[in-house]
Amino acid sequence: MIYKVTAIILITLFFIILRFTVTLFNFISDPKLRRVAKHYTDKVSILIPARNEADNIITLLQSIQQQDYQHYEVIILDDASTDETYSICAAFALQHPQFKVIKGHKLPTGWIGKNYACHQLAQQATGTYLLFLDADEKVQPGLINSAVHRMQVNNLGLLSLFTNQEMVTLGEKLVVPLMHYILLNLLPVKLVSLVKNPSVAAASGQFMLFDADIYLQEQWHRAVKDKVVEDVEIMKLIKAKSYNGEALLANGLISCRMYKSYNEAINGFSKNFLAAFNYSVIGFLIYLTLVIIFPLVLVMTLNLPLILFMFGLIALSRIMISLSSGQNALYNVLLHPLQMVNLLIIAVLSIQKHLTGTTVWKGRRI
Repeated sequence: MIYKVTAIILITLFFIILRFTVTLFNFISDPKLRRVAKHYTDKVSILIPARNEADNIITLLQSIQQQDYQHYEVIILDDASTDETYSICAAFALQHPQFKVIKGHKLPTGWIGKNYACHQLAQQATGTYLLFLDADEKVQPGLINSAVHRMQVNNLGLLSLFTNQEMVTLGEKLVVPLMHYILLNLLPVKLVSLVKNPSVAAASGQFMLFDADIYLQEQWHRAVKDKVVEDVEIMKLIKAKSYNGEALLANGLISCRMYKSYNEAINGFSKNFLAAFNYSVIGFLIYLTLVIIFPLVLVMTLNLPLILFMFGLIALSRIMISLSSGQNALYNVLLHPLQMVNLLIIAVLSIQKHLTGTTVWKGRRI
């Protein structure tokens, strides 16, 4: 028995040190989109799929209209909304000629709703670049110009940004930080662009900027029409086809309030966490064991130096990740145990929904 406990302790410490090293690398390399002084004039098509976003979308539209990039068009696709999304967007478009809203077609068999909406939007676009945004976001001046600069300097087929997350309620703060925590604690983000192997891929559907010529040639959303985590799958395809792809932190240039309550956050995260592990239940369970179960075993040994060492590395990791992602470091350190409990809850729900085929999002079964 003592040998098993010793093995668990050694594995736990090794994995925590490894994750700390990844976090430190991300903190030092600081993979963020930088503001640039050079001004670009390439036309950007800003494409927004929207389904029942009446409470959110006007904030995004106003922020686009107020940003400092001039040569753009905005196309919103109303994806069979049952609220006032279409009328709100249509009224805004009447006052702003660079904006227009269209009605989406009926969802075909074999497609996921967002992927089909994005596919339709791309067919309507006329820009040199296609920028897909979610309806619950807000952009800042400098975003589009800086992103176009990055596309041209690095000859990218795709630039994806991990947006800053706005959290108001305690329930959101108990769940939403898990996204950046898992990303920056497991993946050296710089490797997404440096390593050409498709297996090293990360992306966020909240900001996907494509070279339009490449997109229209490859039809990326059609290629991943049935994928829940379409953003990562597209980045894999980008690299597999020998195009350049890059993922960066948004550096405050775009923000998003993903969910407005604890229940929304739990439900939202449970629909795609398992997909991020390529639907490998065993792989997901191994990760949870290493992140949650084994550290608890170490705590139960009552070995104070080891416990303090482990907690110290976890706290330092949370601080670095919070600073990189524009989050409150103190909150994330103090709430870390509860966030890990919620990670376990999300895992159970995600696995249960996957095995029973009951994953539903915005009224549609996935």
